[in-house]
Amino acid sequence: MSEIELSQLWRASFRRIPRQAGVAAVEFALVSLLFFTLLFFMIDLARAIYMWNTLLEVSRRAAIAAANTDVADEAGKNLARQNALFRTSAGTLSWGAPVTDQNVRIDYFSLARSSDGTETLQAIPTALLPACPTRNRINCSADPNGANCVRFVRARICSTGSDAGTCDPLPYQSLTALYSFSFSLPASTTIVRAQTLGYQPGMASCP
Repeated sequence: MSEIELSQLWRASFRRIPRQAGVAAVEFALVSLLFFTLLFFMIDLARAIYMWNTLLEVSRRAAIAAANTDVADEAGKNLARQNALFRTSAGTLSWGAPVTDQNVRIDYFSLARSSDGTETLQAIPTALLPACPTRNRINCSADPNGANCVRFVRARICSTGSDAGTCDPLPYQSLTALYSFSFSLPASTTIVRAQTLGYQPGMASCP
């Protein structure tokens, strides 16, 4: 091969380098996009499973705490909601947005007895809830199946826009806009028997 041919081959190889570098950059960008999309998808999937399991524990903790908190003590019930989310103040569940303490719904039930002896849970309207723990004990002593006797407490996860009698599901919120998981988080309902409801021995009664 002559010197002229070698020179031409050398120049041609240099002309191809920028083109090859450009193709490599495009390939790297495409592979990176696919890789990071898959990576975030797997992280988000693990987070969704975590939330699915954790929300049941959240409702369980809230129900148990509410069963030992005065029905009329809003500050105490708010603290029960916050503690249920493993917090000591208002805010979001760790790695669990958009779930906040305001999404933890607490309801109270009486145990109504029908004429055939069947007992069913009945939600107690706010107007019939006892004003203090002692009053609930008096109500339940007078009629264990009365509409104003708190026998059970329910906790569940609901959208903040839900009415008092409904529990609209909370939509799952993905970590990134690259994809979207379109499903609703479970209400994770927990119902427990009412315990002290904040009653302490010697506590005074109320109207």
